[in-house]
Parts: sequence; structure tokens; C-alpha cells
Amino acid sequence: MDISGSITALATPFAADGSLDLDAFGRLLDQQLAGGTQAVVVAGSTGESHFLEHDEFERLLAFAVKHIDKRIPVIAGTGEAGTAKTIATTRLAKALGADAALVVAPFYVRPTQEGMRRHFLAVADEGGLPVILYNVPPRTGVDIAPETVAALREHPGILGIKEARGDIERIRAMAELIRPDFVYLSGDDGSAHQAMLAGAAGTISVVANLVPGAFRELCDAARSGSAERTASATARLAPLIDALNCAPNPIPVKAGLALLGLGSAAPRLPLVPLEAGPALAKVRETLAALAPLAAAA
Repeated sequence: MDISGSITALATPFAADGSLDLDAFGRLLDQQLAGGTQAVVVAGSTGESHFLEHDEFERLLAFAVKHIDKRIPVIAGTGEAGTAKTIATTRLAKALGADAALVVAPFYVRPTQEGMRRHFLAVADEGGLPVILYNVPPRTGVDIAPETVAALREHPGILGIKEARGDIERIRAMAELIRPDFVYLSGDDGSAHQAMLAGAAGTISVVANLVPGAFRELCDAARSGSAERTASATARLAPLIDALNCAPNPIPVKAGLALLGLGSAAPRLPLVPLEAGPALAKVRETLAALAPLAAAA
């Protein structure tokens, strides 16, 4: 299984009444396929996984697996704060047809490095799906240290890591861990070009929800090693990436999806929609420069 290139951390579209909007989700999936996206993550943090009811997780993932029909890998976000619950969610994802599990570091409980090592090994041993580690310290409160990653990569069921820290020291540390059976994936749109030029196999992206074709161009350029093409593609995307930093993810990207006619702009509480004002205007302006907005927007 090839997990590389332009990978979208899909948002979950909701209807005006707050229910799942599977019609919009289907159109979002079609947009991703047409734009050259090479894998998708369903029910990750961008997909508001912790706000989905059990049956909604099942419906959303089953819909994606059926709709994509093996054209690209479907990765399920299965990470929970506790190990047993993470294993159970990973087993469910396997039963629903997911190809791999994206497992975030246990959040809020702040485990030690040894606790995280045991957690990920247990999920890899018992969950039934290949595991991609996910490190995002600002959200989880813990940082999976490079030496812990180095130990975990020895497990044959652990495919790689999504590393959302974008500082150059961490990028270099992750690049040193790359080998044929362990991939490093960037999880930060702003530094994705640097990570891929340093050897990352791809990026799990938020902005690719809105402009999959442009993000695929960036990934292709960076993975080819062309600094000139990468700089051009990065400059094209930078204003939109910057605009999406105006509020916590997925608030701004859902505002963008609404402008494209792909579901409501409203996330679920305690998140609230992006208010009308300069931030929303910037999202609209930068998105319009890259993609046609829906007529109703």
C-alpha cells in the first residue's frame, strides 16, 4: 500500500440542521479524486472526529469506502485518549473497509514516552489495521519524541508518522528516520514544502480540501526535488494557507467549503462558525484566486 503524495484530511460536511451531509461529502470526494488527491483521511481532527456519534462515524467511513471504491487509500482517524477504545475504533474501521488507521497521540491524559510506546504497539498488535502515528503537540499536550518514533518503526504494522511540528529541527529529525518500510508525512501545510524537499513522502493536508489540484502540484514539485517548481507552487498556495490560520481548524476550512457549495460553514459546538468580517473576507478572496466559488456563495 502506497501512502504518499497529496493526502487530504477531509472535513465532515454538515447540513443546516447539523446532521451529516453525505451528498456534500460525496461531492467533496469527487472533487478530491478529480484533483489528483492520492489518499484521504476520514474522521480525523479536521473531520471533527470527536464530535461524531458512533453511528455517524460508521456511516461516514462506510460511505467514503464505497464511494472511493479502492481508487485511492482510505485512512480512518481512530485515535482516542485511551488504548482500549482506540483498539476498538481501529477494529471497527477495519470492518468498515478502511485501508489504514491514523492514530493520534493520546490527548489530554499526557502519557509518558513509555506510555505512548506501549499504546501504539498495542494498537498495532490488536487493531487489525496498519498504523500511521500522528504527532500534533498543540492539540494533544504531548510530543512523540523522535527516539520513541525510532523504536516504534520497528513494528511491521506501523507504516509511518504524520508529524505536524513544522520546525526545521523536527523536520530534520523525522527525515533521518525514513526507510522503505516507514514513511514520514508532513502534517503542517505551512512547512509541507520544506518537509517534502527534505525527504517526506507526502503531506496530510487541510488546505487540500479546498484546492486539491493546486496542492497535488505542490507535492509533485517538492517530491521531485525541484526547488524552483516548489517555490512557485508554495507561493501560489501561501495566501490561502495563511488565511486558514485565522481560527482553529476546521473552522476556516469549513467556511471555505461553504463558499464552494460543499456543506454548511458551521462546525459542531463548542466550535462556532467563522464570523463575517476581515478573516472571512480573506478566506473568500484567497480561495477565489484559486478556485471558482459557488454561485450561491
